[in-house]
Amino acid sequence: MLENKEKRFESDIETILTNVGGWESVAFKNTNYDSQQGLDVSILLSFIRETQPKAWKRYEKIYREDAKTRFLKRFNEEVNTHGLLHVLRKGIKDRGVSFKVVYFRPVSSLSYENIKQFEANRFQCIRQFAYSSKSRNTIDMVLAVNGIPLVALELKNQYTGQNVEHAKVQFETNRDPSEIVFQFNKRFLVYFAVDHFEVYMTTKLEKNQTYFLPFNQGSNGAGEVGGKGNPHNAAGYPTAYLWEQVLHRNQLMDIIERFMNFEVKKNILIFPRYHQLDVVNKLVEDVAERGSGKNYLIQHSAGSGKSNSIAWLAYHLASLHDRGNNPIYSSIIIVTDRTVLDRQLQDTITSFEHTIGQVETIGDNKSSQDLKNAINDKKKIIITTLQKFPVIYQEVDAVEGRRFAVIVDEAHSSQTGRSAQKLKEALADKEASLKEFQEIEEGIESQTLDDQDQLVKTLLSQGQHYNLSFFAFTATPKEKTIEMFGTKQADGSFRPFHIYSMRQAIEERFILDVLKNYMTYKTSYRIAKEIEENPELPKTEAVRAIARYQSFHPWVLRQKAEVMVEQFRAVTKKAIGGRAKAMIVTPSRLHAVRYMKEFKDYIQEKGYKDLDVLVAFSGSVTDDDREYTESNMNVTKDGERVKENQLKETFHGDDFNLLIVAEKYQTGFDEPLLHTMFVDKKLRGVKAVQTLSRLNRTMQGKKDTFVLDFVNTEEEILDAFQPFYEATTLKEEVNLNLIYDTQSKLRKFALYNDDDIAQVMKLVKQAQKKQDERLLGRLSSLFKPVIQRYEDLPEDTQYEFRVTLRNFGKWYNYVAQLDRTFDMELLEENIYTSYLLKFIPKVKREKVDIADKVKLEYYKLQKDFEGDIMLVAENEEGGELKHPEEFNANVKPVEERDSLEEIIHRINERFPDDFSPHDRVIVETLHKAFTEERDAKIVNMAKNNSQEMFENSLFKDVFLDRVMDEYTKNTEAYQRLIGADDSYFKTVYAFIAADVYKTLRSEV
Repeated sequence: MLENKEKRFESDIETILTNVGGWESVAFKNTNYDSQQGLDVSILLSFIRETQPKAWKRYEKIYREDAKTRFLKRFNEEVNTHGLLHVLRKGIKDRGVSFKVVYFRPVSSLSYENIKQFEANRFQCIRQFAYSSKSRNTIDMVLAVNGIPLVALELKNQYTGQNVEHAKVQFETNRDPSEIVFQFNKRFLVYFAVDHFEVYMTTKLEKNQTYFLPFNQGSNGAGEVGGKGNPHNAAGYPTAYLWEQVLHRNQLMDIIERFMNFEVKKNILIFPRYHQLDVVNKLVEDVAERGSGKNYLIQHSAGSGKSNSIAWLAYHLASLHDRGNNPIYSSIIIVTDRTVLDRQLQDTITSFEHTIGQVETIGDNKSSQDLKNAINDKKKIIITTLQKFPVIYQEVDAVEGRRFAVIVDEAHSSQTGRSAQKLKEALADKEASLKEFQEIEEGIESQTLDDQDQLVKTLLSQGQHYNLSFFAFTATPKEKTIEMFGTKQADGSFRPFHIYSMRQAIEERFILDVLKNYMTYKTSYRIAKEIEENPELPKTEAVRAIARYQSFHPWVLRQKAEVMVEQFRAVTKKAIGGRAKAMIVTPSRLHAVRYMKEFKDYIQEKGYKDLDVLVAFSGSVTDDDREYTESNMNVTKDGERVKENQLKETFHGDDFNLLIVAEKYQTGFDEPLLHTMFVDKKLRGVKAVQTLSRLNRTMQGKKDTFVLDFVNTEEEILDAFQPFYEATTLKEEVNLNLIYDTQSKLRKFALYNDDDIAQVMKLVKQAQKKQDERLLGRLSSLFKPVIQRYEDLPEDTQYEFRVTLRNFGKWYNYVAQLDRTFDMELLEENIYTSYLLKFIPKVKREKVDIADKVKLEYYKLQKDFEGDIMLVAENEEGGELKHPEEFNANVKPVEERDSLEEIIHRINERFPDDFSPHDRVIVETLHKAFTEERDAKIVNMAKNNSQEMFENSLFKDVFLDRVMDEYTKNTEAYQRLIGADDSYFKTVYAFIAADVYKTLRSEV
């Protein structure tokens, strides 16, 4: 007959734990558990005497027959002061005698003594644990180490009509938190509620306030796309991973030693969520197998605890050894885009054993020299910002034979630009790359690294290096990020190494669905002309000016402010027990300043005493001749100014409930009380997801969120969120050869040629040896003729050239990181164009002031949409991104018009009445004579001289000679060209000379 009672479930778990997991099965009656102490004192003391006999002997000499009592007293004093987690890691000390109450597993298998100590721990699995002398209640299963109960499991069985919810209720109602064994961080460190299908856990029992978190793999397994719950398990229970993996003694002790963390401010113990434990384990396992040199993309949803995941990964990588028991990495460098480094990140890492003095934080108060020193001093874990790297990339000492793990927080486009390239250059092992250079480019003479000039150094820092591993964490990966850090699949696509999706996080209620309650408003207004005259204005600028005019109009700001304040009072004020807050996202700092005034005025007019507002923006804004800053606008009820570094804490308090922001706090701002967002700014793609995700943090009492959007439609928000709802993948890698297509497009403008590049590079190389007082000026002078030719182009062609030039530089930086692009000519062209771009004149936009020319006749706000913007699950195409098929995509292509047609077209414009088909033939003949029938002398003139010299002097005589030759052959046909109309000759000459110069140079 089938056994399906709860005891069978207990027995099955116990069998795995004892046969596979390294635990010893002990009946409760055979223990000496003391409910007053919450310990099995005899086991603990036995462990101390056996593993630390010398220390115990000293201790007995001090306390004699009171040694046992004094030890327990001191143990409890340390636990009450620092918490059990601290005591497990650091041990206790009394009268100069130190004791370890547990031994952790050594990171290196060469530590034989430490392995022996770890094996000396007493790992006990105890069923039906009678924890109290006050009642006969028992816990289904307890895991104790050296007599200290650490893990409690309540097991429920669907066959008997119970499930995980009953287990949670049992912990909440039948387990008294005042019992010593249940007191927070005194004995049990974690409590699991378990049934056949699901697992929940908590680290703190608080009766009906107990906060359980799901501890499930996800419906499709850990690290895969899916929703809540666990997948089918053909080999056993769907929840078997808990006792087969997580509670294996080695894993549990690793969690206690190198994962769990006590957050002082929140007074909570952090136990890793399953996806965090899984990603660290899988990354460590992969690195141990493959070594350094691989990139990893981790797509974990916003609010999924990335700071802790990064801290835990850093700590594990710092102590990771290869099969020869050598450390794999010399240093772990955590790079974040946040200027104020994450305090939680630092606190988590420094709380672990063996990290004091090994963690270096290079914040805003330190220089790039400090970062350089930390790397060269071989600090194990270095936390810094990406901004620090460009300053030091040339200065890092030789790193041959050293390997680095670089963990990137919220990896985005900044990791694919020059700052990230310089980061690679700072750390790349140049000697190894030089070997590869030689293998690829046969015939290059073998040279030592010291003989390489700066150009080769740049090449050597590009592409993937065996001594650099990148671990990129982000919720919203873009195309470049996926290709650079993602894992290539068999079909050529790229996907993240590990996924904890927005969908799973929402379903598990780790985060809230910010699109659940979404409201959009439609704006309608009419502008009328205020003046009689009808001036001509540039169309684009005029449209922008009118849009600015209406968005800043006092009527508009006032009406929106009223809607937001009243909506806050009607909806937000009632949420989270009356503590909910709102953020107003504005399109500019000036908008923020004016909104602040409108909110203040409206709140005062209405006499609302329960509302107050803060504003956040960088720098200062001048409006009506008055300068505004955050600190002079933010004032408490006591009249004190709120400093910038006090704003987050002030907003979290009870005095303020509205925060107006302009490009600040839209990313990285973690305020669980934030419930509502009012959006008055266009949000696209990743920016939309990052901004709205400020609302998704959970807390007790927070059941939902609310968004009121004045600018974006529900379709636009859906399009922004859908790619990041599950897995974000890339269809295929970028075609690296497209960089050559972009290079060809640049050359077709015929503004510079190989000779121009060579002249510039000659001076650049010379500067690396010695730069005199004339070199920089000579370099600048080389670009002057190019700029003159650029300025002769029509405006639309100038625009196309600028875009192509920028794209070439942007994509070169990107492509160079994906592949060891050992193409010296391409590198030199990139250096040349990067200088050229600095000399291109900035486009002067005509500023249009329409304030005195138009008036706002009416303005109306109307609710357009209200409801749930539903994201689609299991939609593979929705998350698939694609690279552009050409590097100037989204830009109007360069018009490939025949240059001769352009000449005839422009002459025709100049002389529209009498430019006959006969004249056209004459111009065509002359043009072909110089461009198709090449004369080496003329080619040499174009190659070695400026356009001004070529047109005004050298080419004139050649052109006139040719005209005279043709005239003698056909006097009538060429009569007009050399006749009395000098302006006609000059026009034809100017156009032909300019085009011949460009044509001949473009092919040099």
